[in-house]
Amino acid sequence: MNLFLCIQNSSLDERINEQFDKATSWFVDAVMWQIPITENVGLPWVLIVLIAGATYFTFYFKAINVRGFWTSIQVVRGKYDAIEKGETHTTTVDLPDTIRDESEQGEVSHFQALTAALSATVGLGNIAGVAIALSIGGPGATFWMIVVGLLGMSSKFVECTLGVSYREVAANGTVYGGPMYYLSKGLRSKGFTKLGKVLAVIFAIMCIGGSFGGGNMFQVNQAFKLFEHVTGAEQSWFYGKGWLFGLIMSILVGIVIIGGIKKIATVTDKIVPAMVVMYVLAVLTVIGLNIDALPAALLSIWDGAFSPEGVTGGFVGVMIQGFRRGAFSNEAGIGSASIAHSAVKTNYPASEGLVALLEPFIDTVLVCTMTALALIITDTLVVGAILNDEQGVLLTASALESGISWFPYLLSFAVILFAFSSMISWSYYGYQSWSYLFGRGKKVEYAYKTLFCIFVVIGGAASLGAVIGFSDAMVFAMMVPNMIGLVILAPKVANELKKYMSVINKPS
Repeated sequence: MNLFLCIQNSSLDERINEQFDKATSWFVDAVMWQIPITENVGLPWVLIVLIAGATYFTFYFKAINVRGFWTSIQVVRGKYDAIEKGETHTTTVDLPDTIRDESEQGEVSHFQALTAALSATVGLGNIAGVAIALSIGGPGATFWMIVVGLLGMSSKFVECTLGVSYREVAANGTVYGGPMYYLSKGLRSKGFTKLGKVLAVIFAIMCIGGSFGGGNMFQVNQAFKLFEHVTGAEQSWFYGKGWLFGLIMSILVGIVIIGGIKKIATVTDKIVPAMVVMYVLAVLTVIGLNIDALPAALLSIWDGAFSPEGVTGGFVGVMIQGFRRGAFSNEAGIGSASIAHSAVKTNYPASEGLVALLEPFIDTVLVCTMTALALIITDTLVVGAILNDEQGVLLTASALESGISWFPYLLSFAVILFAFSSMISWSYYGYQSWSYLFGRGKKVEYAYKTLFCIFVVIGGAASLGAVIGFSDAMVFAMMVPNMIGLVILAPKVANELKKYMSVINKPS
């Protein structure tokens, strides 16, 4: 299989990208500024903040990512549903304009909220990002990828607990939540009213930009490139018909997102488990066919983790490439997932925070590690190679093809599902931010969703270039206001956790 596609831009595309790059380079340079590590490698400052924040929350909440793991599984299974319905949640913060969730208001179940958020995170970062990281840093990159995933569980717990704590419920039952609300209301309760408003607006603007770019155009564009390749590349009937692929995806996306989070959740709670199981089974098949190589692969991960090459591949490869092209794989610390989780039916915000900490485990620790093992065991990697996202996907396809010849077709189908599910979830994130800025009327809602569907078509046909670099920077930038809010509001989360644990541990 040819791993390196040569995508030729027209001169017009190049001029458009060049002008767009000039207009936005100051913003991208500021967000993506890197601290030099070696002569050729730098670490973006935003990733240092994300790791530092995740480490802080892990210690602050006494390893909630470990000690709360089993409880979170029990919550998803519905063990405490009766308790949540029978008890009344009383908020610890007196905010007169915050609509309480006294009667277990919400729109989706714990499981549906989890799958809706997972649908936005499980995607190309798990396939292309891992291949790129391991190509840069070798097998040892896998170890650091797992460490970052485990730490990210704590950040996800904090932001999703806050998402439910400060959500608003409209008269028709529609839930509005996310960083925009806990930044404005939560910081106001701490005496930082103006700061909270400014940070909420900044987050909303960045989230809208990220939803059109990395959460939309990039997803459909990369899905089409792989589909085009496995169906014959230049001999494919679809060759050069990205607009048609985008149009089909746009129609499917439009059908789903028009129904809001309830419709999105009913789709994702079926797609996400199916696509994760399908992908993991394919990878496990490849591993099973090469089982003799597994001990050596695990040893290479451990040995390589502490070499300079391994550290570079893990922290720079995964966190730069995986995060840039997959919104940091699990989006922990970015705040986007709290928008989906805020719609859950619960009286206890911490219950959803516990559910949310499963996301980085599934997304990064499980799915990304499976991809890494397949690449290592099949000896597909060329350490030191500099790959782009298309080449990263094709490298993983080659690893799967070494097991069973038709697995690349399965991967292509999985990538399309990953892209589709990511787009519908990011449309919800973008709309929630859009409604925060422009209001909640139907005209405002349909204006955003129409624009989103148009960008799906553009993404399928366009040569993205600088547009993706800019939208990636916007996703990175979401971290700044969000992390400020998480640190200030951590005591609120601690109170909610204490309250929930006292209820579920109360003797019957």
